[in-house]
Amino acid sequence: MRICVFGAGAVGGHVAAKLAAAGHEVSVVARGAHLQAMRDKGIRLIHGKEVISGRVRAAERADGLGLQDFVFVTLKANLLGVFADGAAPLLGEDTGVVFAQNGIPWWYGTGLSDARPRPPDLSRLDPGGKLKSVLDEKQIIGGVVYSANEVREPGVIVNNVPGNNMLVVGRADDADTREIRALRAALDQADLYSPPTGDIRKSVWGKLVQNLSTAALCTLAGATVKEVREDRDLGELSQRLAGEARATAQAHGVDPAGAPTRPGGGQSAGAINHKPSMLQDYERGRPMEVEALLAAPLAFARAASVSAPALETVVALITHMARAKGLYASAAD
Repeated sequence: MRICVFGAGAVGGHVAAKLAAAGHEVSVVARGAHLQAMRDKGIRLIHGKEVISGRVRAAERADGLGLQDFVFVTLKANLLGVFADGAAPLLGEDTGVVFAQNGIPWWYGTGLSDARPRPPDLSRLDPGGKLKSVLDEKQIIGGVVYSANEVREPGVIVNNVPGNNMLVVGRADDADTREIRALRAALDQADLYSPPTGDIRKSVWGKLVQNLSTAALCTLAGATVKEVREDRDLGELSQRLAGEARATAQAHGVDPAGAPTRPGGGQSAGAINHKPSMLQDYERGRPMEVEALLAAPLAFARAASVSAPALETVVALITHMARAKGLYASAAD
């Protein structure tokens, strides 16, 4: 297959390295020293005791990379406009586009079953409707990543949970097509466990329960997942947040408990000594995914009249922290 990874950082680099090593024609869109290293040497993925090397075609822009069978968009949710602006050279009529982001995805209302409640206004996840304008509904594929990775140095990715990674993919309309089955098979063959699902939104909400009960509290406390879990009071608050997230999902017709689980069982990475990406972004002064990870789930709770006092408080606090450092502009700004 011809596959492009747009935004080949930690997660995208992991995906690109494994697919390239499995024999696919892989290109990546990246920037800076990371881009130059991949141009010169390809990608190296440190995967436990194994080092996986993949040769890729690396570029700063999609121009010249050609039409793809699939594109993996591994940018953070608040940077998707970059893909919308530069995606055209990659997209043929049948190109599938996998959006692998945390939080509520911009496409959530696309292909949604009529049996489920309508979502709240999600236009801030796709400002100006750019993404919607460049993609046909049948091209949109949801991707939920369960994998802990970091860029050790330019061109070198470290995976912290070898043997326990999962990438769940499913069309926005949940259609079971030959193309989506072929994509899952390719991921499986590349050691990127991709179980079948007839409801991609179960995985979206399953991952959100994790993010809201750990990443949000880690950001507020400036703590690792381990430190939050071992603190009695924060642990209790984590459980309340998880309960509110599950209640919100259920009010919108989704049971997160039915989501696929990792090869090792459950949803947690097991790498609990790390800082979640939201906290890393805050500490490093990078734009934060407040809208997709916090504001949108809260909007879902309000739309369904779900009582979510813990979530209300956490969202208000993190929004204030992010705005104070210029890392997030809320709808009120």
